Amino acid sequence: MPRKFMKRSLAALVGITVAASVGLTASPATSAVAPFKVLAFYNGTWDAAHIDFDKDAREWFPTAAAQNGFTWEATTDWSRLSASGLAQYKVIMFLDDAPPASQRAAFQTYLQNGGAWMGFHVSAFTTDPNSWSWYYNTLLGSGAFQTNTWGPTAETLKIEDRNHPSTAGLPATIQSSVSEWYSWSRDLRQNPDIDILASIDNSSFPVGTDPNQQWRSGFYPIMWTNTRYKMLYANFGHNGMNYATNTRTSSTFASAQQNQWLINGLLWLAGAGTPPTTPPTTPPTTGPISPTTWYTVVNKSSGKCVDARAAGTTSGTAIQQYTCNATNAQQYQFAPTSGGYVRVNNRGNSAQALDVTNVSTADNAPIQTWTYGGGNNQQWQPVSEGDGYYHFVNRNSGKCLDVPAASTANSVQLVQYTCNGTAAQSYRLVAQS
Repeated sequence: MPRKFMKRSLAALVGITVAASVGLTASPATSAVAPFKVLAFYNGTWDAAHIDFDKDAREWFPTAAAQNGFTWEATTDWSRLSASGLAQYKVIMFLDDAPPASQRAAFQTYLQNGGAWMGFHVSAFTTDPNSWSWYYNTLLGSGAFQTNTWGPTAETLKIEDRNHPSTAGLPATIQSSVSEWYSWSRDLRQNPDIDILASIDNSSFPVGTDPNQQWRSGFYPIMWTNTRYKMLYANFGHNGMNYATNTRTSSTFASAQQNQWLINGLLWLAGAGTPPTTPPTTPPTTGPISPTTWYTVVNKSSGKCVDARAAGTTSGTAIQQYTCNATNAQQYQFAPTSGGYVRVNNRGNSAQALDVTNVSTADNAPIQTWTYGGGNNQQWQPVSEGDGYYHFVNRNSGKCLDVPAASTANSVQLVQYTCNGTAAQSYRLVAQS
């Protein structure tokens, strides 16, 4: 078993209470799909990080399902893994374990008869693959657990198969959420039935923060499918945790691009097709910015929208990034001032404009809304990068609107930072009605 499992077994056995989840939502699909049902199985009894992932999933998936035309349910009752119990479900999931021995035959029959399955992280963990060879050696193709990285980290993933429906609309590399990562005894590249969808990109090495549990080179598959079955496996599913206080430090659903893969994958497994890349659902602005049009402002790195926290309409409201939802809190108007600069008004209260706190000229000064008074710290120059993307330069400081540390998480307050040409400072404008 991984070294960190051994270190934490006592805490797991005494029963750890999960931390409160960060509220994250999925990007809605815009194409109509036939409704379908997903049933997720879990135990929720081993390792605080896995228990917390179960809780995270039980909060995120129902919202994502409602936005994408299906329903999602979770259960700890593995007896429902039977022909009669699964009759109404298009897809089943294993969140944190494989089924007990009594239900293995039913699961194998279900997949061999055309059923669809998605598994996460520890659902593939075993030190004895021959205990259920069909599952570990044939279906997953991974064999035995070999190594794990520690501590949990977010990594750049290389999309190995950009033609698979689950990777539709994704770029050549994506940013994962934080996870611990597993490697396996079998080389999936040597299995003709396995289609590796994503792997650790070489730019990510070393992976892990503990020098004794790092990957420094090599090939490590992260998402894959077995072409003989309707299945997807994801290596992620381990939230970052403060084990001393039993509180979450990261969410598995913090990466918009990873979430897009999940939704695309579920729609493919259910035979419902895949939605177009979202958000936004309309083409980005490529011509001049209209001073009377309202726009959503989408960060290139995270895929999330510039947002007035809690839909605030008063001075001092933090400007953050958040999953795009088309509310007034995420719509902005670019009203010219002078010299190519604009004030950026929020639709919730058009008297409120984007403002650098305390008229600061320092890096990492936070962005808020404030009643417009003509200050240079309230004026921004939109600089076109082509293809509908812009960076925004503050008139007072000469610095750019920036997502700190290129975060992909919800609720991260935006700042100004020395302009550097990165995707964290690049935004596309999408006109709203």
